[in-house]
Amino acid sequence: MTEDEPLWAPSAADVAAASMTSLMAEASARSGLGLSDFASLHRWSIEDREGFWDMIWDVCDVVGEKGCRVLVDGDRMPGARFFPDARLNFAENLLRKSGAGDAIVFRGEDKVTRRLSWDELRASVSRIQQVLTAAGVKPGDRVAAMIPNMPEAVAGMLAAASLGAIWSSCSPDFGEQGVLDRFGQIEPVVFIAPDGYWYNGKAIDVGEKASAIAARLPTVRKVLVADYLGRAEEVAAGIPRAETLVGACSRFDASDITYVRLPFAHPLYILYSSGTTGIPKCIVHSAGGTLLQHLKEHRFHAGLREGDRFFYFTTCGWMMWNWLVSGLASGATLLLYDGSPFHPDGNVLFDFAQQEKMSYFGTSAKFIDAVRKAGLRPIETHDLSSVRTISSTGSPLSPEGFAFVYDGIKKDVHLASISGGTDIVSCFVLGVPVLPVWIGEIQGPGLGMAVDVWNDEGRPVRREKGELVCTKAFPSMPVGFWNDPTGEKYHAAYFDRFDNVWCHGDFAEWTEHDGMIIYGRSDATLNPGGVRIGTAEIYNQVEQLPEVVEAICIGQDWDDDVRVVLFVRLASNAVLDEDLKNRIRTKIRTGASPRHVPAKIIAVTDIPRTKSGKITELAVRDVVHGRQVKNREALANPEALELFRGLAELEK
Repeated sequence: MTEDEPLWAPSAADVAAASMTSLMAEASARSGLGLSDFASLHRWSIEDREGFWDMIWDVCDVVGEKGCRVLVDGDRMPGARFFPDARLNFAENLLRKSGAGDAIVFRGEDKVTRRLSWDELRASVSRIQQVLTAAGVKPGDRVAAMIPNMPEAVAGMLAAASLGAIWSSCSPDFGEQGVLDRFGQIEPVVFIAPDGYWYNGKAIDVGEKASAIAARLPTVRKVLVADYLGRAEEVAAGIPRAETLVGACSRFDASDITYVRLPFAHPLYILYSSGTTGIPKCIVHSAGGTLLQHLKEHRFHAGLREGDRFFYFTTCGWMMWNWLVSGLASGATLLLYDGSPFHPDGNVLFDFAQQEKMSYFGTSAKFIDAVRKAGLRPIETHDLSSVRTISSTGSPLSPEGFAFVYDGIKKDVHLASISGGTDIVSCFVLGVPVLPVWIGEIQGPGLGMAVDVWNDEGRPVRREKGELVCTKAFPSMPVGFWNDPTGEKYHAAYFDRFDNVWCHGDFAEWTEHDGMIIYGRSDATLNPGGVRIGTAEIYNQVEQLPEVVEAICIGQDWDDDVRVVLFVRLASNAVLDEDLKNRIRTKIRTGASPRHVPAKIIAVTDIPRTKSGKITELAVRDVVHGRQVKNREALANPEALELFRGLAELEK
């Protein structure tokens, strides 16, 4: 493989069998156009959004009443309305399948393994639905869960959605205030919590935390405690209005599930911004928009088929959990993993893939890099023949990460780097199974998504860095923000920069192959001498060095300009001496540009990250400049911030 050759290309048989190819034929028949490749299909999908989304509803066999109109006020953003006459239920679309085959396979580190058939999942949803109904839950009520990525989370969400209630979840590693910063805003009527969880081989008790949170959620009428550590009864006994989930469900027999069909735009989920710059924003997503967008992405971009074994390493506090569970709508088996991906060692997820014959292996760029740096080579130790797709998200996947997937994990696999976010509970750019994979590049825009890159003057640019935008409305745009009656906060978040255009806040560039490179968040870009630099451009270089485990880079205000400061976490046997500093500078200068070379390089023992594992440049930048970090509860390791405070090296 050279720079002029793709890392991977689908075979002719792959292309012929791809659902994207059959969609192309259907679109050609409907439009009367000869849509012979992905580029022409994508162009039609944004030029005729009514025709495209109407087709997606039909070919994905959405359960519900579609109504006559597909798109009203399509030129308004926000303000466009998709399928305004439709009635549907999200859970009804995810629970179409029945039988004894696996619906969910759950692994909690090396402590717990469970399987639920489709019939068992439906029975669980039926019982929880009856528990919620008995608690008076009705359409629009909020059900909040601080819960591990376990089957009860999926069943609880489906039970809430079946009634038209709004589901909101976070992971149990959040601190008490972090949970309250989220759930306190949305006033839930039911709170679901576990007795604890496993992480890195240790049992983590959350009973006291769950009790303290429940006491500060005055709208909660019912607390349900899910059993994971075998202590659910003890935990429930210490919380007013609480009982175990098993005990509550035992009062009801499984029966047919009632599905309340509601408008397309009826709220389904409340998700949260990272909260590193203040109290998290509560982002409300619709049942119809989420369903249609996920069906499109799963079936055509991910190539998901009925019976596939679908995995993404995620927690219930990250939008990838919401994305993952929608795989049920395509008849896929969900493979759930909860715990550390490196316990007892870095092979655990590959063991899971081999043993469960995983079809789709979803993870983060950081995990791929950690596997590479640990010297692991699953390609030599595991049978991954069932894996058709490896997907990466969470942060930009470096060119070295791309190369390692093919060299160290599997040669013949579709590597789909994807990027979108909590804001749209889906993707702007992602995998395209009928196209080749080029090193360092996301393959293309999502169908129906009018994605572009604009410069500061609001003009489209190619082969030049700029702002990632979406110029036309799409179904999975948020309904709005919670407690934002005028829509002012929602508008400010995405539409203030360019009128009537979604500005996502990513720094990006189109490539010569019509793929995309994401260089990081726009608000974290560096501006030395007025030149915008994406932080990922620096990480891609410095993290190639074996001495550097990971890095974080900020711009420090200095001498009426901005200087680049690079912090590195080193391997256990490495020392940041002048030799290593010079090699870091040389690597960045030759691999990126002289503009990217940091003015300061400083070793630290830890790097702060959000609960979903993303490093947080903004919090570090605030600490370096002596500003208050507004919401430390959003961080998984807030104590790491102290490593960046008052550094003498940054005062000269």
